[in-house]
Amino acid sequence: MANYKTPGVYIQEISTLPASIAGVETAIPAFIGYTERATENGNDTKLRFKATRISSLLEFEEIFGGPNNENIAVTVADTLDANDVLTDRKITVSLATPSAYKLYYQVQMFYNNGGGPCYIMSVGGYGDAVSAPANNSAGITKGILELEKVDEPTLLVFPDAVSLADVTEYGSVISASLAHCAKLQDRFTIADVFGTDMGAFRTAIGSDNLKYGAAYYPNLNTVLNYGFSESVVDVDTHTENGAAATVDNVQGQTLSALSASHPSLYRAILAEIKKLYVDLSPCGSVAGIYARVDRERGVWKAPANVGVRSVIGPVVKVNHEEQELLNVDASTGKSINAIRVFTGKGTLVWGARTLAGNDNEWRYVSVRRLYIYIEESVKKATEFVVFEPNDANTWLRVKTMIENFLTTLWRDGALAGAKTEDAFFVKVGLGVTMTALDILEGRLNVEIGLAAVRPAEFIILKFSHKLQES
Repeated sequence: MANYKTPGVYIQEISTLPASIAGVETAIPAFIGYTERATENGNDTKLRFKATRISSLLEFEEIFGGPNNENIAVTVADTLDANDVLTDRKITVSLATPSAYKLYYQVQMFYNNGGGPCYIMSVGGYGDAVSAPANNSAGITKGILELEKVDEPTLLVFPDAVSLADVTEYGSVISASLAHCAKLQDRFTIADVFGTDMGAFRTAIGSDNLKYGAAYYPNLNTVLNYGFSESVVDVDTHTENGAAATVDNVQGQTLSALSASHPSLYRAILAEIKKLYVDLSPCGSVAGIYARVDRERGVWKAPANVGVRSVIGPVVKVNHEEQELLNVDASTGKSINAIRVFTGKGTLVWGARTLAGNDNEWRYVSVRRLYIYIEESVKKATEFVVFEPNDANTWLRVKTMIENFLTTLWRDGALAGAKTEDAFFVKVGLGVTMTALDILEGRLNVEIGLAAVRPAEFIILKFSHKLQES
């Protein structure tokens, strides 16, 4: 109340509009894995186990470096005739065993598929063993623990976890991530299938908190090239049907040396190396698709029947019968979303289920993530009510604010119903959601009910014969 002591005219502005709810971001993944460095202020390891927000691949490279340089072998085989004249040249490049470090490539796929801001949690450098100890003392599991300190991430992605020793260790990472998501209730896990044994994978991830994650299969053959250093790629040469080599002083030279001494051969070798494409698990691509669908359609749209960019195709072609065993598993209920090739359409994500595939409430990825979005948005917007008078005026402000937010979502198509009364309800008040004891103890209870839209997973078209009538 104003304290008027001097005669005059005073102006008071009366607030009549309720506070509004601003929706939180829905697709900001945290990539937990291994990087070349983690640089801040010239210190190459200062950002280890510190979640760092980036908005582009260029920013990633400035802070965390590039891909691990692979061990690529090059052989140049010349075929000569009896007069030592070159008749054929065959250049062979090979990569025996790709390295375990995939995070850089997965971030590339994230941005290629429509990603935006994300967080990088570097848990080690190239040369460190990919690990996930049960005591959370190092590696990927420590990264999950450290991520509890950061509020903004909404998705968890583990690019290097597929390089762990076995499916049991991989399952412990996914299980820890699901528990992390259930504890914080504001994020979701994107999992890859470890190997090709679906039963072993389903067993390894456990049975708890399955509604907070989704799994995708199979791996993808991308259009990305492996990282390598020209200064360490040695060139091996030999000749067939002749005594003398047509390219002198090449044996044992590095590729970088050839760029000056034999530029045409250098270009030819480089062209062959560019034909080595990176095989990746789908997690980075799927995270980018989540971001793209959220931006273009909304978090309530299932991230499925959507094309995967920058891929040649899936490593394994899943057919209709095989997907039946992935999508619906009678024994465990743990659904796995397939990525499939369709003629004329390309490579599509062809599944929209969480790991809780038998749960009628939380079966679909879009439903789980819509609830996370609404819960987190309302939670943050109602923080101003803390320590406000617990009376009818405050209850009305909260109720009106939430109803306005949900009405907007209903108009956008996130909630089902011909009218708002069918789409949601908001209840608050004495004798409705609270007792007198609740008020005495400082509790303000609000009940919100939502009719979330669900994806049309099975389209059934029924045809019948109609008798001629004229």
